[in-house]
Order: sequence, then C-alpha cells, then structure tokens
Amino acid sequence: MTDTPARLLNLLSLLQTPREWPGSELAERLDVSPRTIRRDIDRLRDLGYPVEATRGSVGGYRLVAGTAMPPLLLDDEEAVAIAVGLRAGAGHAIEGVDEASVRALAKLEQVLPSRLRHRVSTLQNATMPLTRGDGSTIDPRTLTVMASAITGRERLRFAYRAGDGAETKREAEPYRLVSTGWRWYLVAYDLGRSDWRTFRVDRVSEPFATGARFAPRELPTGDAAEFLAGSIARSRPEMEVDVSFAAPAEFVSARLPTAVGPLEPTGGNSCRLRATLADSLEWVAVRLALVDCEFTVHEPPQLVDYLDGLGARLSRAAAR
Repeated sequence: MTDTPARLLNLLSLLQTPREWPGSELAERLDVSPRTIRRDIDRLRDLGYPVEATRGSVGGYRLVAGTAMPPLLLDDEEAVAIAVGLRAGAGHAIEGVDEASVRALAKLEQVLPSRLRHRVSTLQNATMPLTRGDGSTIDPRTLTVMASAITGRERLRFAYRAGDGAETKREAEPYRLVSTGWRWYLVAYDLGRSDWRTFRVDRVSEPFATGARFAPRELPTGDAAEFLAGSIARSRPEMEVDVSFAAPAEFVSARLPTAVGPLEPTGGNSCRLRATLADSLEWVAVRLALVDCEFTVHEPPQLVDYLDGLGARLSRAAAR
C-alpha cells in the first residue's frame, strides 16, 4: 500500500480495535515493511494519537487513553448505533443528556453518508421509548440545526407556537441550548423583538440557518442556564408558602427540590418552610404529599383549599 494517507487510516482503524497488534502482523495486513509501520506509528503520535509500544517477542502496538480526544474512525454499524443513541437521548431531553451530546450528534450527522442517515431515521421511526414527564418530544434534527447555528454563529429562522397556541415566525441569533432534564430550551436574541428570549424547542418547527453571520451579544444575566431559570420564574405567578412538617429538617430537605430553599428546624422532629415559589398549586401540592410525613399548610389559603379537594378525591378513589 503506497498511498500514505490511506495506509495511515487503515492502520488507525486496526489500532482502534481493543487489542495489542504485533508490528509484523500490522506490516502483513498493510503489505508494507516493519520499518514503514514504525514510521507510520510515529506519524500517528504526531497527530495526537497515543500509541503505546511494548518490547519483546510478543510485543506490539496498541492505542491507549491520552490527554485529549483524537478523531475516531467508525465503521457503518458503529456510526449508526451512536447516531441512534444520541438521537434518542436528545429527542426526549433525558436527564443527563445535555448540549455536549447535541453537538456530537450535529458533527456526526454532518459527515454521515446518505445511506447511513436513512438507516438511522428508519431505526428511530420504528422504535418508541418509554418516557417520563409530560411526554413532549422533539425532532433531533431540530436540535442539530440549532447546535450547528450556535457553533457557526449563524442567524436562525423558525416557526414558533406559543403556550396559547399563537403561531409566529422568528429570526434570532442563537446563543445556547439548555436542557432542564425534561425539556430543551433555546436561549437567543430575538431580532424581531430586539430582546433576549427563551424558546421551548418542542414548540419550534421548520428551523434553518440563514447563512448570515453575527457577532455574539453579551447575555444580560449570568450564563444561559441562569437566564433560563429567571425567565421561567418570571412567567409563573409567585406564591408565598408557609408549611410545618412533623419530621426533621434533614429528612424533609432530602425529599424536596433544592430550589425550594432552606428549612428552619423548629424542634428535634419538626421543621418549617417559608419560601416564595414560582410554581403551580398542583406541583406544590404533589411535592408536599411526596415528602411522606405529616405536614400543615399555613399559607396560602388557595393551597389549603386545593389540598382539601385533592385529599377528598384521593379518599374517594381509595374507597372505590
């Protein structure tokens, strides 16, 4: 094999198999001399691939973990498996799958041959995951288009459906994608509104990068996750909550989201929560019930009324 680039790619493909390769076997596989193999190993090391050599009669070469992630060579089956896995995770906003996985998916799908993209789409369309939450799903292609526009600093156009069902066309400078564990959000500068906005990605359709470049603006508050949290809080009515629990503060705090705030110990086996929450009555009521201890709601009156009605419905359901 006299084509050096092609030979290096073949050598790298062999070394990515998790085993140790004797130099003589590599030379035989690639139809070159052992001296050529040694030179090619040095070339791979210069490119950042950590190839380890061992001496002796059974010595050889193997690829080991390094300080950086060099490019990988994937065969068709491996590429399809990775793309399907990333699509499944990204499309349902599974907890722990964040922007990094979307960037990886965007890079992979950019170089996938059309025949493999078709296989990935076919596999995904033929399967259905068991999801949690409200079941809102998104097309992974929407995420990859957005991720590519963010990386390339390209303006993005898309259709958006608001919570009340109103449909609008938007043009924006995308800043970051943020996953809350249940949903994906796009933080972007809305050119039509001349202001920063957050968009639920499951309400976005027909996104495409316009090709128009832009210089990134400075986000007015902290990072994208902090900005999103503030935006969500502003969109919900605030509620002053005062609740007493018949359990130690450590027990209760372990069963409530950290965002709820600190608990005030009121005795060895009791504590009290006084907090301002930007959540629905239904959510607060369910979270309190899941603490799994006796509690008393002092404020607000509407939460007391909602719990009274919820308790009556649950009692009737248990009686049946």
